[in-house]
Amino acid sequence: MTRQLELTHSFNFQHPANVKLLISKFLPALAIVFLTTQVSAQETTPNILFIFTDDQSHRSVSCYPESPDWVKTPNIDSLAARGIRFANCYMGSWCMGSRATLLTGHQTYGVNSMRMQGEYPGSEYDHEKCPFWPAVFRKKGYQTAQVGKWHTGTDNGFGRDWDFQKVWNRPAFPENAGNYFKEQLIQTNGPKPVMTQGYSTDNYTKWAEEYIRGGHGKKEEKPFYLWVCYGAVHGPFTPAKRHFENYPDAKVKIPADVYPPRKGKPEYSRNKEQWVKGSNGLPVLKAGRFAGRTVTGKFIHGTDIHSLERQYNQGVLAIDEGVGKLIKALKETGQYDNTLIVFGADQGIAWGQKGFQMKLAPYDGTIRGPLIVSMPKKFPSGKVCPKPVGGADLVPTFFKAAGLELPWKMHGRDLTPLLEKPERKDWKKPLLLAHTGMSFGEDCDEVIDMNDDPIYQKQRVPWWVSLRTDRYKYIRNLLPGETEEIYDMKKDPDELVNLAMQDKHLNLLRKLRKKTISELERTDCAFARKMPAVRKP
Repeated sequence: MTRQLELTHSFNFQHPANVKLLISKFLPALAIVFLTTQVSAQETTPNILFIFTDDQSHRSVSCYPESPDWVKTPNIDSLAARGIRFANCYMGSWCMGSRATLLTGHQTYGVNSMRMQGEYPGSEYDHEKCPFWPAVFRKKGYQTAQVGKWHTGTDNGFGRDWDFQKVWNRPAFPENAGNYFKEQLIQTNGPKPVMTQGYSTDNYTKWAEEYIRGGHGKKEEKPFYLWVCYGAVHGPFTPAKRHFENYPDAKVKIPADVYPPRKGKPEYSRNKEQWVKGSNGLPVLKAGRFAGRTVTGKFIHGTDIHSLERQYNQGVLAIDEGVGKLIKALKETGQYDNTLIVFGADQGIAWGQKGFQMKLAPYDGTIRGPLIVSMPKKFPSGKVCPKPVGGADLVPTFFKAAGLELPWKMHGRDLTPLLEKPERKDWKKPLLLAHTGMSFGEDCDEVIDMNDDPIYQKQRVPWWVSLRTDRYKYIRNLLPGETEEIYDMKKDPDELVNLAMQDKHLNLLRKLRKKTISELERTDCAFARKMPAVRKP
């Protein structure tokens, strides 16, 4: 190369033949340099595959010790074996709120302009007041894609937030919003819906796999962010027909607090009664149907708690198969090593814990879900992180992985230090979570009269804020004069004994109360200092 450069000094650059000779000599070398640089950039900018399920409790994933021994999720377990399993994850308290947080990086009280509007689950937002971060990824060189359930405004963001989108838009088509598992109106790259047959979990897997393998306009030269939003295992918890016979001997441990009253709890959970004792002595659903708006469906095996949990966990099996297919597609296309894979759920769901058969409430039994992060080439494998984390933490983590600056202030914290060293002891940051019913942004500046909140009217769960530390969980129920709650999650993981009711824990109560207000103020919560007065201990 040096000799060739020296020769160019004697060349007449005005002569066409000489110019042609130079191009023939140097163009191949320049091409090699360009391609090497391009490949290097692709390898250092990771893809992100975020597999997101609906109402899936951590108890339905067999690598979590709280799951029944008959539950089997081998593909999700394999992901954990090659990654980090977070033992205490709280994404949110209900479907729309969790997704709003995951699209903005904000707690629900910071999601401006988001609002319920029209027939449930109709909702709207102003994208200028409420920007979603995938648009930033698009501008910075990522190709963004979303498949599956959409539950955050009639505007699905195609062309602004997403390069490819194939979604079941529940807010846009309320009349179809109950069809979680069949006959869904699907929007593909725009607003026009097409009635689509087939089992939804399998459809979403198929479309996501096609994208990973290069379909649906995927560009090989760009890193991708793919958000796969399964509607399973939401009520009516319908499994694929191929799984109807699975788990024939399913039995679960009956929660100690399945029936009321529950000493030391706030009124709504003290007297919650969604389960009654059936003729066979087992808890059965009092209403004879699944809780939740727009949800209709049949009981497959029966109405007792064993039969219902059997049906629920059968519904997880198609998700597990989907996880296996997506990982296989990444490996067969050579993208696995450079892909950060995240598996999580919008929240868990209760099966008798505190008398519930739903989400919303601040207890582990109702909202704790799985979170597994895997990228063996970069992060350790087979580790468990006990630190409490939440949905707001994932957004800054994704930006860090992509090597991008945060576009606005986020409420969560980058989890990269925990991914690099899951067992680290110096991470002392608490996890804040808030439930503001169906209110978002400016509509949360004041704590409203709960009788004006549709969720409270139907399910009697009030607004609340919660702070989770390594050991304790503090809950402040935002009803005037209601009790606070503290649970020792090490000694009392089922949250049976409310320490806030005991005088000897008064100093702990004051300390956790102060920390909670501090976290609310850190995240610009307008009602941080205007919460209703609590009952005096």
